[in-house]
Amino acid sequence: MNKTMAKKSSSFRFLPFSAKQQRLMNWWREGSPYRNRDIMIADGSIRSGKTIACICSFLIWSMECFSGQNFILSGKTIGSLKKNVIGPMLQILTAWGIPYRYVRSGEQYIEIGTNTYYLYDAHNESSQDKIQGLTAAGALADEAALFPRNFIEQMIGRCSVEGAKIFMNCNPESPAHYVKTELLDKAEEKNIYHLHFTMDDNLALSPKTKEKFYRMFTGVFYKRFILGLWAATDGLIYQQFADEKERFLLNAAPSDIQYAVIGVDFGGTKSAHSFTLTGLTKGFRQIVILDEFYHDNKKNGRLSPKQVEDAFVDFVRRAKRRYRVYEAYCDSAEQTLIEGLTVASVRSRLGVDVKNAQKRPINDRIAFYNSMIAQDRFRIMKSCTAHIKAFEEAVYDPDEPVKDIRLDDGTTDIDSLDSMEYATESIQDDIMYL
Repeated sequence: MNKTMAKKSSSFRFLPFSAKQQRLMNWWREGSPYRNRDIMIADGSIRSGKTIACICSFLIWSMECFSGQNFILSGKTIGSLKKNVIGPMLQILTAWGIPYRYVRSGEQYIEIGTNTYYLYDAHNESSQDKIQGLTAAGALADEAALFPRNFIEQMIGRCSVEGAKIFMNCNPESPAHYVKTELLDKAEEKNIYHLHFTMDDNLALSPKTKEKFYRMFTGVFYKRFILGLWAATDGLIYQQFADEKERFLLNAAPSDIQYAVIGVDFGGTKSAHSFTLTGLTKGFRQIVILDEFYHDNKKNGRLSPKQVEDAFVDFVRRAKRRYRVYEAYCDSAEQTLIEGLTVASVRSRLGVDVKNAQKRPINDRIAFYNSMIAQDRFRIMKSCTAHIKAFEEAVYDPDEPVKDIRLDDGTTDIDSLDSMEYATESIQDDIMYL
């Protein structure tokens, strides 16, 4: 039986719309100079109000202009789509008194009147296959700069009903990104309406709240997330850490560590095995790198699986002598080694749940730790020399200007950074926006 939901969402609390939001709400209406544009792209800073205005505009347009048609609702993942779009959308419909039917199993969709809105993820190149064959009257693409190019092109091609329009929103990425070079830079040529947002376009944000967000990012992430610019990465990833290293180093661990998590990265012949013990203080106020294990296979010889297991057992025991430790997140690409750690953990009665790391996009993980550094919520024990060096030396890959990834040519230690990120990536969103 299909899981459905009909008008059970709480109502949305509307606040006054800014002039920029109102332009987004009404760009398609009769009398607007942009009503004949095929695509609308709203880009700019985080928390600028573009997403809610985009949802409202898309809903009103699709319900007023069409009946009995199909529409595309797309996000980087189904999870992010539900969080950013579907949740607010259902609350908005409830506030407007408009009934809906939400089918959440199989081919997920929402029925509003006679229109059907299908949910799609756009997380990799094969995602475009899911919308092939669909004829749609419009689409709403959330976080479009995170989509593969072929999905955006397929989505545009699917919207072939007379009068179809596409609503896209995104935070800026690299200036070499496809959305920037092929859509925004060619807006007039491709009949696109471009709206640029800043936090000042969101009247719901108080000056105090905006000031908090201003402090959350530095460098390229400040330019993108706060100023809303399509800015390029360059040079050191953690510039602030490199400039003020001593400020982030500790001789003794904080007394209010609530619990700690272990991250594990497995090394090949030319890389390293790395274990990281990351502590979280009360209320997630700080992240502290408490301990590390680092073995360079290239310099010191490759460890056997049994040696890796023994090193892991010793590391966990050392950690549990001082902290509450219940979980270890491991590089999911090495299932055989993970199974070995799981068996060793059970055999040694460590009381630690060995799990697969989520392996979120590297640029998400980089942005998180840059934010922690900018907010002065990050510390490393002085004894963790591998991690200190990794933070000082990490640089962007100059050959991948669109992907915002670390240089991985053996000249810097990305293994320590990976293991550290695996420990926190499942809770990083909660930590960042406290």
